[in-house]
Amino acid sequence: MSRAVVYARFSSDNQRDESIDAQLRAINEYADKNNIKIVNQFIDRAKSATSDKRPEFQNMIKFCEADTTGISMVIVHKLDRFSRDKYDSAMYKQKLKVKGIRVVSVLENLDNSPESLILESVIEGMAQYYSANLAREVAKGQKENALKALHNGGDAPLGYDVAFDKTYLVNEDEAQAVKIIFDMYINGYSYSNIIDKLNDLGYKTKRGNKFGKNSLHGILSNEKYTGVYVFNKTQRKGVNGKRNGHKQKSEDEIIKVEGGMPQIIDKEVFLQAQEMMQKRKKAPGAHKATTFYLLTSLVRCGECGHSYQGNKRKDKYGNDYISYRCGCRKQKRDCKNTEIKRDYLEEFVLTELEKNILNDEAIPALSKAINERLKTKSNDNHEMLTNLRNKLEKVNKEIENILNAIMSGIVNNVLKNKLDELEKVKLNLELKINKVSVESDDVVSTDITEEQIRSMFSKFKEFVLTRNLPECKKFISDYVKEVVVYKDHVEVIFNVVFSFTDNKINYDLHIFKKRNLIDNKFL
Repeated sequence: MSRAVVYARFSSDNQRDESIDAQLRAINEYADKNNIKIVNQFIDRAKSATSDKRPEFQNMIKFCEADTTGISMVIVHKLDRFSRDKYDSAMYKQKLKVKGIRVVSVLENLDNSPESLILESVIEGMAQYYSANLAREVAKGQKENALKALHNGGDAPLGYDVAFDKTYLVNEDEAQAVKIIFDMYINGYSYSNIIDKLNDLGYKTKRGNKFGKNSLHGILSNEKYTGVYVFNKTQRKGVNGKRNGHKQKSEDEIIKVEGGMPQIIDKEVFLQAQEMMQKRKKAPGAHKATTFYLLTSLVRCGECGHSYQGNKRKDKYGNDYISYRCGCRKQKRDCKNTEIKRDYLEEFVLTELEKNILNDEAIPALSKAINERLKTKSNDNHEMLTNLRNKLEKVNKEIENILNAIMSGIVNNVLKNKLDELEKVKLNLELKINKVSVESDDVVSTDITEEQIRSMFSKFKEFVLTRNLPECKKFISDYVKEVVVYKDHVEVIFNVVFSFTDNKINYDLHIFKKRNLIDNKFL
């Protein structure tokens, strides 16, 4: 009696367990008829055969390669279940052949004759043609949909739903989360702060998961929120079967339809978020630096706009010369802006920080600004509460209408499912209203005093006064927004983030402090 393993698969365009059952039934009948003992079976569900990246397929190959019991064949329902790629098919068949194992098809009765070898090659070629042609036709249909700004499959972006005609509709509840993300980000909050806020309000991703840094990055960089429909932006699967979502196609391949999506975010806000994302990227080469730089990623060239980078070289006396230099000057040699000694620039920034932020004379003005910001936040919360309560009222009316229909004798699964869905929405809205109400009460009752500000400054002030630079680096971005270097002067823009219990206030001072570069030791 021959020994065999079974491999079965259904693809993503035919996702039915029944097709697996049918394959296994036919294979078992074939085995019984031909006196074959099946020792194991491997099944891939919703996996394409255009790639070998199939878990159970790989397990089957490993099982056969490690076998010592005399397996002589792998039985499949059809050859295209094994692979639709001629190269993969030949490569893995050769691996099995080395172990004395051949691939047997139930429906394509092939032997080892020369004619069968030719026929098998033709069958595999047709399977690959079918797969490639199907992909081409699908792409053609997707392009037509894209030109009409219609949904092309997959999950809609957070903030949108798909209507029955495949157009996009705004999901008001999710859109609120999108607005919170953009608003907090452009106001200086970190990803962690935004995630905490969204979790506190009970928001979830489109798939019902908690937000993470990757999901926030995807939302912040999604141009669709400005009302622009975008399709075919990223590269599709390569020869290795993997999709590269980070590699974009050329502009002439990308389809964009202005006004093709309902707008959720203003274009100005979106552009501001993109600028901040670029700024927050780690400065090139920072991970390789062996020299300490306090102002990494904070210094920008006022002439060409590039970031300044740390630079270390030998001067004419053979001593280390450590400075900040324009990245464009360093990499492209296009910028002729000033190179500045590290120690002098960092000392200037810390001195100005002491004078303008970390001194008692500035605290009354800061206290006033914080409390004004808190009042603004309170007003925003009240507006959010009004919107949430209006939504809850609308949901309650819909629930009431369905209950009236049920009481009048109209009972079906559609109504029941809709009622269940509305009850979940109602519960979610009630939770959000409760949380925003509590937060609103906290904000109204909060009055930030000058003494609290002094207390918050005390630790960082100590680091600045003692010039403990490693500790200063941990906090510097909370107090300095940007250092702009021009050919003849330096400008420092302060940006102070205040945190008190649950409240975080980002106060952008926009105070420019200039220092002339002529006839001093900066150069």
